[in-house]
Amino acid sequence: MFHLRLLRTRKRSSLPTLSFATLTKHQNITFATPSHHHVSRHSHQGELNDNSIIASNKLITSYVRCGDLDSAVRVFDNMKVKSTVTWNSILAAYAKKLGHFEYARQLFEKIPQPNVVSYNIMLACHWHHFGVHDARCFFDSMPVKDVASWNTMISGYAQVELMGEAQRLFSVMPEKNCVSWSAMVSGYVACGDLDSAVACFYAADVRSVITWTAMITGYMKFGRVELAERLFGEMTMRTLVTWNSMIAGYVENGRAEDGLRLFRIMLETGVKPNALTLTSVLLGCSNLSALQLGKQIHQLVCKSPLSSDTTAGTSLVSMYSKCGDLKDAWGLFVKISRKDVVCWNAMISGYAQHGAGEKALHLFDEMKNEGMKPDWITFVAVLLACNHAGLVDLGVQYFNTMVRDIGIETKPEHYACMVDLLGRAGKLAEAVDLIKSMPFRPHPAIYGTLLGACRIHKNLHLAEFAAKNLLELDPTIATGYVQLANVYASQNRWDHVARIRRSMKENNVVKTPGYSWIEINSVVHEFRSSDRLHPELASIHAKLNDLEKKMKLAGYVPDLEFALHDVGEELKEQLLLWHSEKLAIAFGLLKLPLGVPIRVFKNLRVCGDCHSATKYISAIEGREIIVRDTSRFHHFKDGFCSCTDYW
Repeated sequence: MFHLRLLRTRKRSSLPTLSFATLTKHQNITFATPSHHHVSRHSHQGELNDNSIIASNKLITSYVRCGDLDSAVRVFDNMKVKSTVTWNSILAAYAKKLGHFEYARQLFEKIPQPNVVSYNIMLACHWHHFGVHDARCFFDSMPVKDVASWNTMISGYAQVELMGEAQRLFSVMPEKNCVSWSAMVSGYVACGDLDSAVACFYAADVRSVITWTAMITGYMKFGRVELAERLFGEMTMRTLVTWNSMIAGYVENGRAEDGLRLFRIMLETGVKPNALTLTSVLLGCSNLSALQLGKQIHQLVCKSPLSSDTTAGTSLVSMYSKCGDLKDAWGLFVKISRKDVVCWNAMISGYAQHGAGEKALHLFDEMKNEGMKPDWITFVAVLLACNHAGLVDLGVQYFNTMVRDIGIETKPEHYACMVDLLGRAGKLAEAVDLIKSMPFRPHPAIYGTLLGACRIHKNLHLAEFAAKNLLELDPTIATGYVQLANVYASQNRWDHVARIRRSMKENNVVKTPGYSWIEINSVVHEFRSSDRLHPELASIHAKLNDLEKKMKLAGYVPDLEFALHDVGEELKEQLLLWHSEKLAIAFGLLKLPLGVPIRVFKNLRVCGDCHSATKYISAIEGREIIVRDTSRFHHFKDGFCSCTDYW
């Protein structure tokens, strides 16, 4: 740590006598001290110097903003008279460039009379180059401090989540402003301490829009949507960041419709969206499978400066992929000129989810050839592609390569893909061994995936093992009970099914009801199994009855294993016929013209009987039917599915 006072004393003792004339509160001009009888003669020249300094300072600032440091330094070196503002402008330019700390330090030591701004620039320089602890040492040695000095330290501690240190400084700072309070609220939110954030927010004697937005972000982060709505309604002024926080919060909390509604209100008030806004809105469209609205937002992007923005383009690629339009997703992807790793990941994931495993892996190779380094999300997409295409050995190879050759740390998502890959291929013992070798405690999804594979292969012993471990991790999760009950039901062990259902009731576990939806003319129609509410149910049932006759003539046999109720076979067939995805498909056949793909979305996995029936329907009706479930897309055409019945 520098002995600042000592350095200043030594430096100035070796310099000619200087005088400093104050221009502003924190601005000084350096010039040679004239004798008394020369002052009047040169007063006009002093005014010219003042104007020249101001003009040169503006020029330096302009060069710095453009990133042209060399030109800024040339102007600086040619100035015969410099103000403290001049020195600070050059100092700030060096301080912001990583690797230029020593240049900044030497320049700082040459400033004839540094002001608090000079010290604050160096404080930020210490923080950016060496971290908050080094910055604190410099802060403690500063001879002058203002509220910005304290805020720099508090914000620094908050950013690295050292809220104890931030609070200690905050409690003793002589003067607080809205930046101080905002930093504390944001820091507590980032650390997950919502109670302290709330206490700090309501204790603040001055709040800016940033403080309000930070609190809204905190409420949304912890699912307190109603409280976020109340604060948003109370705000007298909102920035784009505030709108973005609300829209993203709605989408992240499963209320995409509210997010899209607020987005429309935002546009009506004249607020222009940025890339982050559109990312959240397009994610909302993806979650709702609202393709038509997504296309409208695409048009909005095309008419704005965001048309060449990589983030906005990537969000559109992801939206089209998740809404079942892979052709338009690819068309957009190839037009993005500056592709980052997120962009490549979006397209590889899109191909993987649609079952185009070979295309996904080819694109992965192309990504590496372009010099783009894959990240852990890339490998989730790659393993997903191998999984959906049934490329077991290749998936194992990629998994080993990721760890051994590229050095990417394995995450639960990678293991979930591998367990599914092995389990679906019938290698259940290998899947169990992989789970036991995991370097961290298995996530509930790991055992849920194994349980699903056990149901496919009717392995009751391992299903009970997976369910036991799943429910030990989370006894409130419905998947463990439902999947195990389904395994018992497939073997007609109805006493065990009844026991599982009693256990669910005793633990207050509620099964997520299955439903499907389809978008017709920008209106989303939702169906539940054995639906009784849709206004056109009579015509839908008539269409299904007609289809059932034609399907049976073509060789379709209802798979009663998926009618998970202890009832007669005739009623089981009726229940299967009224599954939610079949109702949605029938409605699409009635409403959508020939040539238009029927896109149906489901909140659970497509059952085996619906999968078989949809293949028959696609051939009988001559229609392309695209069904997205929780795992992937199924493209049905001419009696075949893109998953080749592997899923």
